[in-house]
Amino acid sequence: MTMISLGGSIGTGLFLASGGAIHSAGPGGALLAYALIGVMVYFLMTSLGEMATHMPVSGTFSTYATRFVDPSFGFALGWNYWYNWAITIAAELSAATLIMKFWFPDSPSILWSGLFLLLMLGLNFLSVKSYGESEYWFAMIKIVTVVIFIVIGLLMVIGIWNGEAVGFHNLTSNPFPAGFLATLGVFMAAGFSFQGTELIGVTAGESENPRENIPRAIRSIFWRILLFYILAILLIGLLIPHTNPQMASSDISTSPFTIIFEKAGLAVAASIMNAVILTSVLSAGNSGMYASTRMLWVLAKEGKAPRFLARLNKHGVPVTSLLATAALGMLAFLASFFGDGVVYLWLLNASGMSGFIVWLGIAISHYRFRKAFIYQGHRLDELSYRAKWFPLGPILAMLLCIIVIGGQFVGALKDGRIDWPYIVASYIGIPLFLSIYLGHKWKHRTKLLTLSECKLESED
Repeated sequence: MTMISLGGSIGTGLFLASGGAIHSAGPGGALLAYALIGVMVYFLMTSLGEMATHMPVSGTFSTYATRFVDPSFGFALGWNYWYNWAITIAAELSAATLIMKFWFPDSPSILWSGLFLLLMLGLNFLSVKSYGESEYWFAMIKIVTVVIFIVIGLLMVIGIWNGEAVGFHNLTSNPFPAGFLATLGVFMAAGFSFQGTELIGVTAGESENPRENIPRAIRSIFWRILLFYILAILLIGLLIPHTNPQMASSDISTSPFTIIFEKAGLAVAASIMNAVILTSVLSAGNSGMYASTRMLWVLAKEGKAPRFLARLNKHGVPVTSLLATAALGMLAFLASFFGDGVVYLWLLNASGMSGFIVWLGIAISHYRFRKAFIYQGHRLDELSYRAKWFPLGPILAMLLCIIVIGGQFVGALKDGRIDWPYIVASYIGIPLFLSIYLGHKWKHRTKLLTLSECKLESED
């Protein structure tokens, strides 16, 4: 479970987007943004861990929001999360196709997208064990790459590798070259990089002994986030000046990891990082397939989606939900071929905000869960795992989520003018979520649950 959570959060956000973050906000600004997002993610994971150990179910976000906040909130959160990951599958198919063209430039896109979709379908179709095994090895490749990068980077900083100490000049000379607003603008990129850590909650209902395994995984997450993200960002900021124009590029050959490996004298760095980023993309698509399928299955099981989507095969896999999810992902991918990709870009932008809405929903659900738990006469020592610093943790996570969502507005300010198309594209996920939420509330006349109405025990 630890490897799945780590694998879900380590990907193109670290391997590619980190360079752009440092280029925009400087080494100090990027480091601050990633550190604060790391703290927020830690609190979110402890909040999710407390609920998941008490009530381990697949599709946790929808179920917890339904039972602790408002049925309409749970309904909207579930469909929001399914949509988010289903569209992300399409994004990963597009990215994998581009990566393969690094080696096979004249090959047709549909060939690679079809092969990778079949691979993801196959891994998810067999059993939850096959998904877990594949994610374990996908995550292992990424983690080994980051560890090697950190070791080589540290040796370069202190002068053991290549014989010339780089030191801390790049960080200390001008840590915040573009000021606070640029740092705020990087928060969204940092947040996207960490999305996927919440997968530990989705896997809870199908893991062995979740009341022991979830706390163990949660406890290790913070330190590994600190090691893999913060240390990697620090080293990139030390070893590559933020003014380097290559840092602003999203091309795989100019990944910060590739640049530093090449500086270290590793001539095959571009091909190696290309292969690693390919595994990252396939891992994200594989995780997206698993998470969205389980969410759609839970929605069907709870009567929030058509009942036929709740069918399981002999391995316990919700095959109809899996096929429906794969179909949406493939349709979104095919949409990228029409109208210069306009339809696809709008779908992708709408899903971009969805991850932050889910994180906000986790924090709200945990706050309500703990309040209801005490109100209904329970003692804290009854909890298998207890989130630290309540209520500060979930409140701080809520505030940081809101700041990150608001900070996206900064990216729309260009030369004193507001880029309205950018605003619409960035925030389209919010009206989409609200329309689902308000539509369900209008139809079913639901209300915010009182603390006594919150259902704290699993009905499974």
